[in-house]
Amino acid sequence: MNSIFGLVAKPLGYLLTYIYNFVGSYGLALVILTLIVKGLLYPLYARQIKSTAAMSSIQPKMKEIQNRYADDKETMNQKISELYKEEGFNPAGGCLPMLIQMPIIMGLFALLRNPMLYIADDNMLFAIHESFLWIKDMSQPDLWILPILAGIATFVSFSMNKAMTDSGGAAGQGQAMQAVMKYVFPVSILWLARSYPAGLALYWFFGQFIQIFFNIRMNKLRKDMQKDQGKNNKKKSKK
Repeated sequence: MNSIFGLVAKPLGYLLTYIYNFVGSYGLALVILTLIVKGLLYPLYARQIKSTAAMSSIQPKMKEIQNRYADDKETMNQKISELYKEEGFNPAGGCLPMLIQMPIIMGLFALLRNPMLYIADDNMLFAIHESFLWIKDMSQPDLWILPILAGIATFVSFSMNKAMTDSGGAAGQGQAMQAVMKYVFPVSILWLARSYPAGLALYWFFGQFIQIFFNIRMNKLRKDMQKDQGKNNKKKSKK
């Protein structure tokens, strides 16, 4: 598994080195690297939201099919497949972007946790020990400020994601689990960030900070899609 993440971490290490040689600051290079990676992943995030919005629009029809064919699972699955085809909905559409993102996220994690395992440039041996803002050594943990910022940003971002997921039709046990994780996950991030290099905590905080703005944009996109789908459904019902 580490070798898989290493395949991602290695080119990201080259990119980080290139950025550092250009800007001359390890902390600033991490910020720029995070911005680039999040920007490249934005289309995948947007695809996830589109999939969630599409699920929301067909949820009432799915429930109707499930109630009607509750005693005939084979027919139920056939009717649901027909519904997906009719609506042009791919149930795997929301999972695929996450599967693509995970190796990139974990590759970044591996790179920033042990940068010298994936960076060949000797200059970076000294760069990772540079100071940045209040942090004296980016290779050492920042015990409070960055972890707290990372925890807060994670809480806000996760809460916004949960709100969008709930509006997309999530319910039951999964929804209850997300309600718990809304608090557990940020606290876990805060705790872990106190033991990892400050560079990794900086990446996580800034990444979640950017994600908040992505979520604002995606929430608007989701609402616009739901309005359009609502109009289309009305037109179909009139016909």
